[in-house]
Amino acid sequence: MYAENLQHKDGDNMVIEGNLSSEQLQLFNSDGYLVLESFASQEEVESMRKRMEELLDEFDFSSDASIFSTKNQQETTNDHFFESAEKISFFWEEKAFDEDGNLKQPKELSINKVGHALHDKDAVFNKFSSSDKVSGMLRSLGYQRPVVIQSMYIFKQPGIGGEVVPHQDNSFLYTEPATCTGLWLALEDATIVNGCLWAIPGSHKNGLVRRFLRDENGVHFDKPSPCYNQKDFVPLEVKAGSLVVIHGDLIHQSFENQSSKSRHAYSLHVVDTNGCKWAEDNWIRRNVDPEPLYSC
Repeated sequence: MYAENLQHKDGDNMVIEGNLSSEQLQLFNSDGYLVLESFASQEEVESMRKRMEELLDEFDFSSDASIFSTKNQQETTNDHFFESAEKISFFWEEKAFDEDGNLKQPKELSINKVGHALHDKDAVFNKFSSSDKVSGMLRSLGYQRPVVIQSMYIFKQPGIGGEVVPHQDNSFLYTEPATCTGLWLALEDATIVNGCLWAIPGSHKNGLVRRFLRDENGVHFDKPSPCYNQKDFVPLEVKAGSLVVIHGDLIHQSFENQSSKSRHAYSLHVVDTNGCKWAEDNWIRRNVDPEPLYSC
């Protein structure tokens, strides 16, 4: 079990203390990512997986939903995607349908992800997202007034789980100065076989390459993607319950899941709101400002 952070009171305020060691911080600053094994308990993992089973069971797939693809993001982005910033919305895998538009397999094996406000709208996911150990880890990273700006349950379905192309999280969730950190929690063992994360260690030191912008014409990148040497990537194979902390400028990706096993994960993205400005041309445009996890 990952250690909870310590709290103490300063007058009427609850003070959050960091829970990462100097060695862990040094590793994160060097590599741009950090693996925290057993961050979530087995009970927490099972609770989130069970809750998602319930949400999928309740989901009427004849209602509004759209396909999610990182390869064709400009073409597949629509109002359903934009409105998901403050809702629990469902997105299909690209390969979920046949030529006639019918699902090839049951809906629970055809969803790419659910997002982007599970942390806001569902009590089970909110409990983990706003937990003391998450706040303590963010405090160690220097966050003063962090908010969870989006959350996703990612399925990486067996056989059809889509590729996530090389990217940086700051491209999509930009603040000035840049403050995004990704928190990727494995809800099942993630291996090379079923589509684990891959990253280029130290790539965050090269800064932000490009941005994903939203304007009157929809969404687009401001620059083409660089070509990356696949030999520079290393696999991040982790056990269920492990948390991968990802610097906003780290180049990372995952391949298609061509195996018979799924690779469920719960992903959070956090930005600071103390002395930082949320870019107005980000794809997320909330009607209500998110509540901070804490304020120093």
